[in-house]
Order: sequence, then C-alpha cells, then structure tokens
Amino acid sequence: MSIITVQGAPNIYQCTEGALKLIPEQVTKQTFKQGLLIRGEKSWEVAKPFFEELDLDLKDVIYNGECSFEEVKRIKSIAQEADYVLAVGGGKVMDLGKAVADQLDIPYILVPTLASNCAPWTPLSVFYDEDGNFIKYTIFSKGAFMVLVEPKIIINSPVPYLTAGIADTIAKWYEADVLSRELEPKPITVEIALHAAKLCRDALLDEGRSAVEALHKGEVTSSFVRVVETIIMAGGMVGGYGDKYGRIAGAHSIHNGLTHVEETHAYLHGEKVAYGILVQLALEKNFDEIEKLLPFYADLKLPVTLAQLGVGEGRLEAAMETTARLSTKEGESIRLMNVTEPSQVVTAINELEQFIKEKQPSHS
Repeated sequence: MSIITVQGAPNIYQCTEGALKLIPEQVTKQTFKQGLLIRGEKSWEVAKPFFEELDLDLKDVIYNGECSFEEVKRIKSIAQEADYVLAVGGGKVMDLGKAVADQLDIPYILVPTLASNCAPWTPLSVFYDEDGNFIKYTIFSKGAFMVLVEPKIIINSPVPYLTAGIADTIAKWYEADVLSRELEPKPITVEIALHAAKLCRDALLDEGRSAVEALHKGEVTSSFVRVVETIIMAGGMVGGYGDKYGRIAGAHSIHNGLTHVEETHAYLHGEKVAYGILVQLALEKNFDEIEKLLPFYADLKLPVTLAQLGVGEGRLEAAMETTARLSTKEGESIRLMNVTEPSQVVTAINELEQFIKEKQPSHS
C-alpha cells in the first residue's frame, strides 16, 4: 500500500455571519502589509460591502474567467509587494488564488462566494486552457492560512451553483468508496475520509432540497448552512484525509472528458460531475443505485442524459466518443477503477441512456 499524505484542514476555518472580521485581526497579528486581492466581477458586487469596513491594503486584480497557467503567470507578474493573497469568488478564483500564492510562496486567505465545490478547502488547483478544456490538477504543499465562509454572501448566489455543488459533493462518496473498496485493512486516515464521504452523501440527500428552497427564498436557515459546510468542509476532508483514496475516480474523469465536448461548456462543473456519477455507477453495473438517485436529480434539475447537457441527437455518438477517449487517457483517475478502454465508457453511457429512457420515457 502506498504512503498516504494527510493535508487535512486550513490553519483557520470559520463559517458564521461576521466571519470576515477575522481578516484584519489576523493580518495585523501576522504583520502582513499588503494583500493581493484576486476576484471576479459579479460575485464581488455581493461580497464588496462585507469588505468595505475591514480597512485592508489590497492590490485589486480581476481574473479573466479561467484558472489557467497563463492567468497564474499574468497575476503573479503584477503581484508586486503583496505578502498574502486574498481570493474572493467561485471555485476558479479559489484555485487561482492557491496557485498564485504557491508561485509567490506567500500565505493565502480564501473567501468563497459560492458553495459549488470544495475548492476553498483543498490545497489543489484544477487547470484549464483558455477555452475551458481540462488540462490537469496540481496538489500544493501548503494549505490555506484562512478559509472564511460568510453565509450572507452565499445566500445571494445563483441556485444552479448550489445544486452543482451538491452533486459534486455527493460524488465524494461514490468515488472514495470505489477507490478504497479493495483496501484492507483500511488505514485510519482512509476511515476518516470514508466517514466524511458518507456524511456528504447522507447530509446532502437529506437536506439538499431544503437548502435549495432556502436559497430560493434568500433565507439563511440551519439546513442551508449545514449544506454549505458539507460541500466546502466535509467535501474537502475526503481528499484531505484520504489522499489518493479520497480524491477522484470515474465521475470526475467523465467530467474531464465532457469539458472537451463544446456543447457542455455552458454547464457547471458539478452538473457534469452529476452525470459522471451516473456513468461511473453504470460502469459498476449498479443500476439500483442510479434508480435511487433519479428522484433527487429530478428535484434538483441535475442532468441525467447527454441531451440535458446540451448535446443534440445528431451529436450524441461524437460526444460519447470524445468523452470516452479523453476520460480514459493516461493519467486519468477512472483508470483506478480498471477502466482503461474508451469502449468501456461508451458501453456504460449507452447503457445509462437506455436505462434512463426506460425509467423516464418522456425524458429528453
């Protein structure tokens, strides 16, 4: 068995109203002088009022929409005298903040504006090219100095990002389960990861609907906060403690392949992972579990077919071929499931699509 490296948690984590007030206190304590603020535009409109009262010396940089090697290089070149990074935004901004901080070898603070994945927690960045195609992910040696979650910011996020986050986090269970299934005895670190993964699935299936309803109403409820923390914290703990046994398997490889299908570019990371969960289960011939998930997917409007990811009937075969070829290429995590041939994925997608058609005849 290979050695497991634990990267369990940020130095400081807080999820509560008023959490951002910790920043000036800690900046002073650490004798930081200037921060490099990396942010988006739309999300900043919501977050900005929470920063106006903090009196921080920040160099402001707006990212270009992708976490790419080119963008990391661009932002690094204008960092100047910054001695910490403050990233405020969605997952790609979080990943950019981590990558830039790693390049500059300075601490970083992450303030998510969405609960769309565990990017605020995990010390890794997912890199895409400038067109949004997946390239690779890189794990860093240092975790966040602070991760601060302000529920009043996230309650103003678009609903699809939360539903995508729920799907991305439910995948933690299915991927960690298949990665560690043959591992006996299981190290304590993997046991912790599996407990966190099971918590992810159970808490989100139980409270996901009510959290989405709270977001629709703009109300910060206990279910909403629990779901946000499950996505960000519990989701991050799975890989943090499980290492390669808690990271990614089939569902995320299918996502990676789908990013090369142009029609899916309009869909969120978690939406593609949601479909990837079903393909992974089809690869495992676990159609009973697919059937259990279908009502939940329907309630959250998550995609269960390629058509629901924008792929037209005339393009189905080409989309399957592209997804299968790129999801099984050398280095992809689906290979940890002994899935190495594109034909295996094509068969699974076809079986899934047929299964959905039989269960939901009017589904498109």
